[in-house]
Amino acid sequence: MSRTAPVRSLRAWLQRLSADGRLAVARPGIGLKHEAAAVANRLDGTRATLFPRPGGGEGTIVSGLVSSRAWMAEALGTTEDALVAHFTRAAADPMPWRELPGGPAQEVVHRHGIDLLKLLPVPTLNEHDSGPYISAGLMISRDAETGVQNVAILRCQISAPDRIGVLVLPRHTDSFYRKAEAAGRGLEVALVVGVDPACLLASQAIVPLGHDELEIAGTLTGAPLDVVRCLTNGVRVPAEAEIVIEGRLLPEVREPEGPFGEFPQYYGERAKRHVMQVDAVTHREAPIFHMIVGGGLEHLLLGAIPREATILAALRRSFPGVEDVHLSLGGVGRYHLYVKLRKTQDGEGKNVLLGAFAAHYDIKHAVVVDTDVDIHDPQEVEWAVATRFQADRDLVVVAEAQGSKLDPSARDGVGAKMGLDATVPVGAPPMKFKRIAVPGQAEMDLAAVIDPAADWRAAAGLTHG
Repeated sequence: MSRTAPVRSLRAWLQRLSADGRLAVARPGIGLKHEAAAVANRLDGTRATLFPRPGGGEGTIVSGLVSSRAWMAEALGTTEDALVAHFTRAAADPMPWRELPGGPAQEVVHRHGIDLLKLLPVPTLNEHDSGPYISAGLMISRDAETGVQNVAILRCQISAPDRIGVLVLPRHTDSFYRKAEAAGRGLEVALVVGVDPACLLASQAIVPLGHDELEIAGTLTGAPLDVVRCLTNGVRVPAEAEIVIEGRLLPEVREPEGPFGEFPQYYGERAKRHVMQVDAVTHREAPIFHMIVGGGLEHLLLGAIPREATILAALRRSFPGVEDVHLSLGGVGRYHLYVKLRKTQDGEGKNVLLGAFAAHYDIKHAVVVDTDVDIHDPQEVEWAVATRFQADRDLVVVAEAQGSKLDPSARDGVGAKMGLDATVPVGAPPMKFKRIAVPGQAEMDLAAVIDPAADWRAAAGLTHG
C-alpha cells in the first residue's frame, strides 16, 4: 500500500476526494432536517457528500470525510496497516503548534446580533434529536491559569440564537470547567467546525490532562499546526479552520439538552447540561460546515482508532506478545475488542483479557486470538471462537464493572465484562489446530489461468444440446 502526502486543510482533503470520485455533490437545497443526514448515511463509507445551499439558504455542508480507515491513513500520509502505530507515535511525541497573527479562519467576523441558525447551516440529524446540532465541532478549552488547552468533540445543541447546550463528560474539559467555576468565572472555549482529518483524529487522543491535542495533529502530518488566537478570548484554534464559534461555558448554569443520536446507535437522554454563551463567530469566506451523523462510520472510526492506539500501548507494556488490537464496528468502535497475541504460556490469554478491561473502561467484550487470525475480519475472529474456545475453560466474566454510560443495557454505566480466550493451548499437538491451506493459492495469477471470453459449453466439449 503506497503512501501519499498528508493534507493540512479540509479543502485540500475535499480536493483529494473529488479527484478520484470519492466526493458526491448533492443537488442544491437538500433539507436541513433529516434529509441531508439521510443522504449522508446512504453514501456512508463509499463517498463523502457535499451539500450546497442546504435548506434553501446560504452555506455548504460536508459529511463522510473520514468514513474509512484507508481514507484516514491516506489523509495522514501513512498506510492503513500502519495507522494505529502512526497515531501512537504522534501521541507520544507532540509537536508544538505555530501561532500566526491571523489566518483564513478569521476572514469574516460577527460580533453583534449573533444568530447561529442564520449564520450557519446547522442540521437536525436523527429522528428524535431535540433540534439542530453541531456534531463535528472541536470544543477547545483553555485553563486561564496555565494556558494549557484541551480538545474534544462534544455534542452541541443550538438552544438559542447565541447559546449552545453542551454535553460535558467528566474528563479534561470538565476538569478545566470545574476549576474556572470554583473561581467564579466561565471557561474560555472555542467551538471549531471544519478542520483537516489530522485535527479531527487528534481531538480523540486519550492523553493525560495538560496535553494539547492540537500538538498531536502537527506530528500526525509532520509539520507544526498553524493556529491563531481567538478575538474575544485566549483560546488558540487552527488557522485553516472553516468556522470558529468563540465563547464561554457559563458557571453555575445548566439547561436542558438532548436527546441526541449517539455512537451506540441509541439516543443519549435529555438532561440539564452545560451552556456555552457565544461571544463571536469567525469564518472563512464561503465556509464549509462539517456534519457527522450520529452512529455513522465517521463517528465510530474517529472514536475507535485513538482508543486502539491507547489500548495497544497499555497492553504491550505488560504483554510484549500482543501484536495488534482492533475495535470492531459491530461493537460500535468502543465495546468489542479483538487482540492478536503471540502466546508463550498457558493462562496468558486470560491475563491479556484482564489487561484489556483495565486499559479502557468502554471495553465490554474482548476476544484474544493467535497470530494466524486476521482480527480485522469478524468472520476470522468468529472462526477462532468456534474452533478454539470452550466456555467452561476459556471464559472470563467480571461482574459489576465500570463501563460506558451510553450503553443502554448497563445500569448507569455499570455492567458485566466478558472475555473469550480463543487461543491455541501452548502444548497442543502440531496438527490438531493446523489450519488447512492449498499450496500456491495466494500467489496464483488468476488473470493467467481464467479465460473471460470462453463459452462454457464449448470448453466442456458439449457440441450438442
